[in-house]
Amino acid sequence: MIRLKFNSAALSVVLSLIFCGVTAQNNKMSLVKGGVYLPLYGAEDRTVKVEPFLMDVYPVTNADFLKFVEENPQWKKSNVKPLFADKSYLTNWKNDQTFQGLPNAPVTNISWFAAKKYCECQGKRLPTMDEWEFAAMANEKVQDARRIESYNQFILNWYETPKTFKNPIGETFKNYWGIYDLHGLVWEWTLDFNSVLISGESRKDGDKDSNLFCGSAAIGASDLMNYAAFMRYAFRGSMKARYSSQNLGFRCAKDVEN
Repeated sequence: MIRLKFNSAALSVVLSLIFCGVTAQNNKMSLVKGGVYLPLYGAEDRTVKVEPFLMDVYPVTNADFLKFVEENPQWKKSNVKPLFADKSYLTNWKNDQTFQGLPNAPVTNISWFAAKKYCECQGKRLPTMDEWEFAAMANEKVQDARRIESYNQFILNWYETPKTFKNPIGETFKNYWGIYDLHGLVWEWTLDFNSVLISGESRKDGDKDSNLFCGSAAIGASDLMNYAAFMRYAFRGSMKARYSSQNLGFRCAKDVEN
């Protein structure tokens, strides 16, 4: 009698691929070795352990997502169900198969549901918020650059720069882990984006690209001076899974196989 052993993570990937039309797309990934860090929100001085993981070197592009919707037509602009995407979904595309802008610019106006399904169809997943924040702490030279004034100023300057989502991928710096564009291009979805809620319930669907930040929400931050990170948490707290935004894209992550 032959007994087969199944790895639950591998089985999940196989099942996802069965239900996806899938062509290998941008598979360049970097290893983030993981470690311990103190997140912006949570109990004071309570650190979080991040296990090693793989993260896409670049955000998902317009060209990447076009291949995805061609192979998975239920996610086309005209077909997507309102439960999974709001009216802003792919609003900058002329039609189901014609995007505006550069092929290698990051795809935006994507709901969390669509981003999650895309990653699953690549045999990947969205990064968790802790994974994303851990990877994004790094500048070009060190793993944690959050206390470096010039690094935080770079991020804040980007927040004030309009329409960076139109720029091609790979033109910001390559960080310590070999990953581009975590800052300087677009905001990015995470798997558990709403695990820290700020004040999103008080906002209307049509007002996601402006007036997203609330000063009173700074209560509970582990570092009140870390405004760059606070703004990311505030943005996430303003979103729901079906929402989309012209400044919001995504990239995928993957567990490290033992």
